[in-house]
Amino acid sequence: MPDRLSVLDRSPLPRGSTHAAALRDTVRFAVELEKLGYHRFWVSEHHSVPGIAGSAPTVLAAAVAAATTRIRVGTGGVMLPNHQPLVVAEQFGVLESLYPGRIDMGLGRSVGFTGGIRRALGHDKADAEAFPAQLGELLGYFTGDQDVHPSVHARPAEGLPVSPFVLATGAGADHAADFGLPLVIAAIGGDDRMTQTIARYRSRFRPGPWGSAPYVVVSRAVAVAETTSRARDLLVSEAWSSAYSRTRGEFPPLLPPAEVHALEMTDRQREYFEDSLRGQIYGTADEVRQELEKLAHLTDADEFLITTSGFDRAELLDSYRRLAAL
Repeated sequence: MPDRLSVLDRSPLPRGSTHAAALRDTVRFAVELEKLGYHRFWVSEHHSVPGIAGSAPTVLAAAVAAATTRIRVGTGGVMLPNHQPLVVAEQFGVLESLYPGRIDMGLGRSVGFTGGIRRALGHDKADAEAFPAQLGELLGYFTGDQDVHPSVHARPAEGLPVSPFVLATGAGADHAADFGLPLVIAAIGGDDRMTQTIARYRSRFRPGPWGSAPYVVVSRAVAVAETTSRARDLLVSEAWSSAYSRTRGEFPPLLPPAEVHALEMTDRQREYFEDSLRGQIYGTADEVRQELEKLAHLTDADEFLITTSGFDRAELLDSYRRLAAL
């Protein structure tokens, strides 16, 4: 298996909690995972989502970096279509200046989940097509050779060694290869599609100032517990919120697993719920080890990024502790 295990935390909001508590939980979680030896801790960007508190990743990343000392800290990711490249460069320049050698700049090309959010952000779906131009401009602010605004310099970003990543599938993976950047990829559309995209990324990769060889980070939700059923329970809260969002257009706060099991789901919700769980890895330590070894063999990943969210932070931390022990 890959030597590196990392974590993406979305600051999920359990029902009955508050946004402030969820954000503080994320910072405390990063401190505990650093003790367990995880390589990176990333936070995400979601806007106007009832069940997720993480809306400003660079701000939250600063809080995480301030509370930790060794673990790399970054974003998974900043959605570049929502921002001006100069502002993103300046934000990461500040982070790298304050916490040198520890900052990752994970970038995505998604726009807001609903039309209302996209309008509030001042963007629409077509803006995702501008991603390669925005990415080129952003990277140029760090190297000092961007030609979009030749007289403009991003300070304090210029010359700093921030580590960029692209979170993508499909065409986004091609952009990562064209710019010579590491790729972060999930099994959206199934493992076959993922492995095909990884193969295309590796064959298309162009070495450059950001990397001499392809680097693949595979993201997956993973839960480890004493029994298979307890491990599955760690995943059902988010699986239900995901199914609800796909049928109601809104990702709600996480419910306790017992309440999820008692729900009367529609056929469509049940289908989405089971589909969400089908792509994840859960079980006892031995079961999870076998599945991760299969995933490593399938993808030849350089790193795994674990994306598990659960209702109970203590049980989730226990899962991450068992996973680190593997």
